[in-house]
Amino acid sequence: MSDIAQDMPWLAKAWHAVQHRLAEDRLPHALLVAGERGVGKRAWAEAVAGLLLCDRREDLGNGNLVACGHCKQCELLRAGSHPDLRIYAPEKSRMVKVDQVRALSTFAVGSPQVAHHKVAIVDRADLLNINAANALLKTLEEPLPDVTLLLLQESGRPVLPTIRSRCQALTIPVPAEEQAQNWLAAQVSGLEEDQRPGAGVLAKSLMLAGNAPRLALEYATGEFPGLRDKAFEAFKQFMKGQITVGDAAKCFKTIGLEDTLWLFESWAADLARCSAGGQPNDTEAADMLMFLARSNPPWRAHELLDRVRQSREAAVYNASPELEASQLLTAWRDLMPRKRAAG
Repeated sequence: MSDIAQDMPWLAKAWHAVQHRLAEDRLPHALLVAGERGVGKRAWAEAVAGLLLCDRREDLGNGNLVACGHCKQCELLRAGSHPDLRIYAPEKSRMVKVDQVRALSTFAVGSPQVAHHKVAIVDRADLLNINAANALLKTLEEPLPDVTLLLLQESGRPVLPTIRSRCQALTIPVPAEEQAQNWLAAQVSGLEEDQRPGAGVLAKSLMLAGNAPRLALEYATGEFPGLRDKAFEAFKQFMKGQITVGDAAKCFKTIGLEDTLWLFESWAADLARCSAGGQPNDTEAADMLMFLARSNPPWRAHELLDRVRQSREAAVYNASPELEASQLLTAWRDLMPRKRAAG
């Protein structure tokens, strides 16, 4: 099997931590793995599952264990049909439901079907609803020696303290810009020439993704950058009073609620950076954000971040993308300086 630390070098530190703990027989029963959206948490977790399930792990020296890639377990994993690996992710409700966690609990207490071990991945632990979180807590409180839980958390999204306290934490960092650029270029190099994004699209996708490589790849090969540009242009026009909030919100509806909230969250985080004397990640929004930072106290940026969190909670109940975008746009418009009436 390929070495994920070579394929995605920014995963190396978290990967080596698992290799060494496994070699020393001190791998915890549950790991909470945090990282930005699109940084590779799921790929890392699946590689760890492969290492744990392999029948003939190889030691390359200094505790660097790797899966053999040839045993029955590795073949089942490669085929995507290993019965002792289960992945639980948000469904249509945008949350991980209690029924899924009950299924996880049943899986955890059962005997492995074909391997010597079982692995359950929760992607994402920060989207457990309260009943699901409480059900998972029971499984975490009664660990079994033949099961490992890998809980994935998007950075900045809260996980219940009671769950966090029962896991060992690992963080996957965003790679440096050059490392992210090299990885992204290598990924698109295998595409047909007429489907291969140009250097400008790759650079913009990396910027929009905050250097998270897998998200940048999704952007570069999809429609998001163009849709984002239309939404951003509508945002600027609304801020200047040139279009109505309804017209601006329609442009955000086309990119969906999750990406709309992500955009507003990233702009609010950039506004907080500007207020603290830093530079925004979204260079195309820099002029507007720097202007607003000069015109408002720093706490206004954090107020906007709180509003995004409220919208994200509403999203669980299938909130309207246009309505949530309208409310967030109005909150941003309140940051514009008021024109003084003529004396």
